[in-house]
Amino acid sequence: MASSGFNYLSQPCINERETGFKKWLSKIFKPSSSRGSTGSQHPQFLGDENMVWHVPSRSMDDHTRSEEEREVHHAIELSLAEDLKRQNGSRQQMDGNEELGREAQDSLDKPSYPRYIPSYPPYSLIPYYPRGYRICGGCNKDIGFGNYLGCMGTFFHPECFCCRACCHPIKEHEFSLAGRDPYHKSCFKELTHPKCEVCNQFIPANSAGLIEYRCHPFWTQKYCPSHEHDNTARCCSCERLEPWNARYVSLGDGRTLCLECMESAIMDTGDCQPLYHAIRDYYEGMNMRLDQQIPMLLVERQALNEAIVGEKNESHHMPETRGLCLSEEQTVTVILRRPRIGGHQLIGMKTHRRRLIRKCEVTAILVLYGLPRLLTGAILAHELMHGWLHLKGYHNLNPAVEEGICQVLSYMWLESEVMPDLGSMPSTSTSSHSLSSSSKKGRKSEVEKKLGKFFMSQIANDTSPAYGGGFRAVNAAVNKHGLRQTLDYIRSTGSLPNAA
Repeated sequence: MASSGFNYLSQPCINERETGFKKWLSKIFKPSSSRGSTGSQHPQFLGDENMVWHVPSRSMDDHTRSEEEREVHHAIELSLAEDLKRQNGSRQQMDGNEELGREAQDSLDKPSYPRYIPSYPPYSLIPYYPRGYRICGGCNKDIGFGNYLGCMGTFFHPECFCCRACCHPIKEHEFSLAGRDPYHKSCFKELTHPKCEVCNQFIPANSAGLIEYRCHPFWTQKYCPSHEHDNTARCCSCERLEPWNARYVSLGDGRTLCLECMESAIMDTGDCQPLYHAIRDYYEGMNMRLDQQIPMLLVERQALNEAIVGEKNESHHMPETRGLCLSEEQTVTVILRRPRIGGHQLIGMKTHRRRLIRKCEVTAILVLYGLPRLLTGAILAHELMHGWLHLKGYHNLNPAVEEGICQVLSYMWLESEVMPDLGSMPSTSTSSHSLSSSSKKGRKSEVEKKLGKFFMSQIANDTSPAYGGGFRAVNAAVNKHGLRQTLDYIRSTGSLPNAA
């Protein structure tokens, strides 16, 4: 029996991806003799999107119909899966290309060497200074435009940055500072580096790199240590070394005298007589009158040394003896006529051999010639005290006591001459007649006063036990008990009173 067919209109199926889907449909709906019965027809397409096909005859079993439906669903799933896979692949390729681009850009930006990060800023910020901000530290005016110097926390015109010593501009790159005062290095060295007062050169450093020099304790004369051993002349009076730019006067007996000491030097016995009598008057003013006329003679160095050898008691003399109180009869060479200066030495000196006869405890007083007036007077005062002690019966005294009391009288006389307002007795300079014009008028120059203070300093700071130690011990006793009581105590005991 022939089956009656009818047309079945399916629901419209709109597909945006036609190509793959239609291929699958064409495979599924190919005519086949094994499917359907003899009266089946080919499917007909109505338009691009709607399709119509003949429903199989009812004689087709349910199994055959369900199998076809499964194939259709399977074809649709495969098509959708292929499209989804194609989309994911294109998205992954795009993402990969972007990642490769970023890596390439990073590789170009990244340097081939490690980046250096400095620990401090590679440049300093230059501050902005408005007009009127830079004020010159020298002239206190606005620097404005042009060259300027910046140092010591301020600014300078180049011509205003000047050395404190020479007042000239400092143009060197290096300079010295003393507080806030700038100096040329040469000027600063001139001010601070000790210079030898003998050779007038900068005192060199020793092997240890230290500046070593000698300095006189009173005159503060600085000099190189080498000048103590290079036969540099030294004044026999003030002990200063002879500078190279000045010449000392040779006295002809191995001694030299500086020009300052030479101004008031006493050269012969006749010139010394007024000073000798003035000192005797000084003693008389202290109630220490000398009843005997003790001869006083100026002699050369050799004659004085010979007289020392002829004395029985020679234990009280210093290494460099300048005066002597004789107690023995001797023959000595006396200077009768003063020498004159010829060039840098004395010439024309007249001497005479004289026999000294002892008429009392003291034969004569000998003093070295060529010394300044104040030093000659200090020696006379010392030796006159020896004579006074011998004439007054002070015998066998301890050397420190005898030399000490003699030094005290010498110091007191110097004090009365140099500082008459402080001395106990008036100055004796009005009765002296030395070569110095200032001494003749009773006035002393500042140079002579300075010399007198030096001679006083020599007495006070002497390091010998008899002269230095004796002076300090006797001076302490005199300051406490007075001169007269101290002398009386020495006469009765032979020692000094307690000065504590």
